[in-house]
Amino acid sequence: MSTKVSDYVLQRLREWDVDHVFAYAGDGINGLLAAWGRSENKPTFVQSRHEEMSAFEAVGYAKFSGKVGVCAATSGPGAIHLLNGLYDAKLDHVPVIAIVGQTNRSAMGGSYQQEVDLLSLYKDVASAYCEMVTVPEQLPNVLDRALRTAYAKRTVTAVIIPADVQELDYSAPTHAFKMVPSSLGLPQYTAVPRDDDLRRAAEVLNSGGKAAILIGQGARGARTEVMAVADRLGAGVAKALLGKDVLDDDLPYVTGATGLLGTRPSYEMMRECDVLLVIGSSFPYTQFLPKFGKARAVQIDIDPHMIGLRYPFEVNLVGDAAGTLRRLLPLLEQMEDPAWREKIQANVARWWEVMERRATVDADPVNPEHVVHALSALLPDDVILSADSGSAANWYARHLKLSGAMRGSLSGTLASMGPGVPYAIGAKFAHGDRPAIALVGDGAMQMNGMAELITVAKYWQEWRDPRLVVAVLNNRDLNQVTWEMRAMSGAPQFLPSQSIPDVPYADFARSIGLNGVRVERPDEVTGAWESALAADRPCVLDFVTDPAVPPIPPHAGLDQIEAAASAVLKGDSDSAAMVRQGFKAKVQDFLQ
Repeated sequence: MSTKVSDYVLQRLREWDVDHVFAYAGDGINGLLAAWGRSENKPTFVQSRHEEMSAFEAVGYAKFSGKVGVCAATSGPGAIHLLNGLYDAKLDHVPVIAIVGQTNRSAMGGSYQQEVDLLSLYKDVASAYCEMVTVPEQLPNVLDRALRTAYAKRTVTAVIIPADVQELDYSAPTHAFKMVPSSLGLPQYTAVPRDDDLRRAAEVLNSGGKAAILIGQGARGARTEVMAVADRLGAGVAKALLGKDVLDDDLPYVTGATGLLGTRPSYEMMRECDVLLVIGSSFPYTQFLPKFGKARAVQIDIDPHMIGLRYPFEVNLVGDAAGTLRRLLPLLEQMEDPAWREKIQANVARWWEVMERRATVDADPVNPEHVVHALSALLPDDVILSADSGSAANWYARHLKLSGAMRGSLSGTLASMGPGVPYAIGAKFAHGDRPAIALVGDGAMQMNGMAELITVAKYWQEWRDPRLVVAVLNNRDLNQVTWEMRAMSGAPQFLPSQSIPDVPYADFARSIGLNGVRVERPDEVTGAWESALAADRPCVLDFVTDPAVPPIPPHAGLDQIEAAASAVLKGDSDSAAMVRQGFKAKVQDFLQ
């Protein structure tokens, strides 16, 4: 039996050690589907409920495995649906390859059914490499370059294969003019800066007495080196959200997240420091970095295209974080004065006391901060966490203490709604022996999380550890936007856009064979977490939470607090009810 193009595609993926493809069927990839049947489903075809979820699952898989994530979809609408997840991968610098079908070559240009100009459509999201295969001899080179580029540039690439090409007999490129042979593999290398640049960086970092370090996901392989540099400089360490799992939150000088969802000690450290070292982060919010002229700064990043952004750095070092820090450390002077580090540690200790207090503030019926704060002490040592965009991301950023082998992520730069559940699914296919937890708002759950519970129900028995907990913060409100309107625009809640139905999420989970628990009282929260984490199958926890708990940054100015309270004061009858409960005082209680 001859080898078809579609057979060779799957063979080449296996040779690149691709073990899962997150996909949805359609006639534009019928040839590939038939090849999957002939290959005994290797690599494993993981069926989502929607192509966008396939892409998000590939992103979650890539984020938590370190391997390339692969997704596949049919021509036209299927390829279009992948885009949001693919942009999430591109903006968070995650290696993902999309394999998409296309109409037959004979129909191209004829306004045929499901004909979309995919090369143009994918030109931006897969700008590093996007190619359409029109003859079999292209295949090795196109697939290898797509995979190698995704890995090397930590980005999205795309391979478009017309339906009729998938059915052709495969023939390899020959040793001939205008043939392009290829080879497997990604060579490993470590980039490090020049000695002169390292000396200049050390001069900057040695010049101050109040050092701050900001780390992102690019510092993930440099935990030991970051700690050594922080101790040498007497620095505190803040974390961009994508770097939350890079360094342990129980270290006394780790100030936690910074930015819009960040902590007060991170904000104060950045405001007062006189030298700044940024490692592996493209953190976008300049206003949460030191004022221009207040601090001298150095950046380390492995990507020369992402260097020198966000702040007027004096020295930019292009290199691997661990290797660069190891060479930089001997050039740094030991900070002898402990005052700055002691101040940071005191601020951090006070912050965790504030978080404890905020988690115990009365709410109607359940304080969402209590939900996440209670989880922090119960996290399994090897847990993988995902958080959706919205107020859930605030509580993930501020209340959870990650340490050791714990992993966590969210849609960092795109900040898309919807990846919480599919990220967790991707994580389970990457690490079937580890528990996963997804923190999602009810808006994201209604958008697509409920449908992906069906995917969980379809596959969970294949995972060695069956635990996947989906925690829904059910406040019947698109809460983050509601509070942004209040704090930034002084506008009351606009119910037609913000109010959403109360859905029985736990009942739905039980109806498809999963566990489900609805939690309506604060004293039920800890027990619900313990039960879900001890269960023999995935579980949905439906936490009925108070929409009046503000996800306003703890470092918000009084003007923002007053704007939020004033917006509610002039609201409709629903808002008036909150006012009767002492709403303005409640906001200030949470912001103490």
